[in-house]
Amino acid sequence: MVEQEKWKWQMPGTTWKGIGLYHITLTIPDRRPLLGCLEIPGSDPEMARVRRSALGNALVNCMLSIQHYHPEVQVLHFCLMPDHLHAVLYVRHVMPTGIKGVVRGFWQAAKKLGRAWSAASSIEPNDIRRNCQEGVVGRQETMLDLQAETQRLETLSAGLCEQMGEEAYYQLQPVFTETPFIRPMGRNTQLPNTIRYIDMNPQRLATKRLRPGYFRVQRDITIGGRSYDGVGNTTLLLAEKYATVHVRNVMVKAAEQGDVEPLRNYKNSCVLSAREGAVMVSPFISAHEKQVMQVLLREQRPFICLIDNGFRDYYKPSDALFDACAEGRVLILSPWPYDAGKRHISRADCVALNEMAEEICNRMTFGETSKKA
Repeated sequence: MVEQEKWKWQMPGTTWKGIGLYHITLTIPDRRPLLGCLEIPGSDPEMARVRRSALGNALVNCMLSIQHYHPEVQVLHFCLMPDHLHAVLYVRHVMPTGIKGVVRGFWQAAKKLGRAWSAASSIEPNDIRRNCQEGVVGRQETMLDLQAETQRLETLSAGLCEQMGEEAYYQLQPVFTETPFIRPMGRNTQLPNTIRYIDMNPQRLATKRLRPGYFRVQRDITIGGRSYDGVGNTTLLLAEKYATVHVRNVMVKAAEQGDVEPLRNYKNSCVLSAREGAVMVSPFISAHEKQVMQVLLREQRPFICLIDNGFRDYYKPSDALFDACAEGRVLILSPWPYDAGKRHISRADCVALNEMAEEICNRMTFGETSKKA
């Protein structure tokens, strides 16, 4: 692999035609598991893997062929999931068309494969279609079987429009109906973090399937007359003791002037409260509050985290929060619905969430918390 210092990074404000790293995600919108099936040997999430279907294998081949048509683009890393594909593309030279054009071409090729799958679903239900369903988990196809079915699908894709005619061809379901998501990466740390995120996808999906209760979005959790949506362990709402984590600006400003003791003592008091059995409650917004959360995670203490945006479909917590959620140590609450257009938390949101954390701690007693039918 190319050494870290040799990378050139896409910086904010530069053209999409420039040198850089890009995280690409192509998803089947209705989340049908057509690209493969998740296998969890021994019910161990760390052993989870995705066995490709013919459609999934063909999609990977299609993605890897980007380098043939665009030598300036390198497929650096990828992971195929049952209903989506992640890839990291490295653009090594300035391109005439830009990364958006490259990804658009890949998307068009993927839609051809999707239409071929749709045709095969009605023409050959016992062959390609069978290999594209999650039910293949019970079958023992060899690699040659998969390669043969993949080749048939790719061959069908190549000449399908000419065989059927344009009108009939464009009536076929293309499967991949949404434009791939493209995220430029502008900092050196984003590459290893993104690769780790991609590689953890099978393990996290396996964990969600083995422990669905902690990852299902629960609606209308009422606390003190306010309604929240939540993900995680709702039994944390039945604890005997709660405490907030809210680092005040006056502490931070004092520390900046050299008086670090009040800030240090406050953060230490939060950790001590957790060690004494309190469930800590906070949006964990500031860097100092995040430091407290990292200690809680490291010491495996339970806490409630309030977030400013709700839960989209197929939501899953990220990084260390995911593991804590799987182990029942975290409850994530949001008072607001998910907004796909929201990018940054506002000061008003910060103030409101901190007030809600105080409200939860002050009003949380047995009988005040309920989940509406």
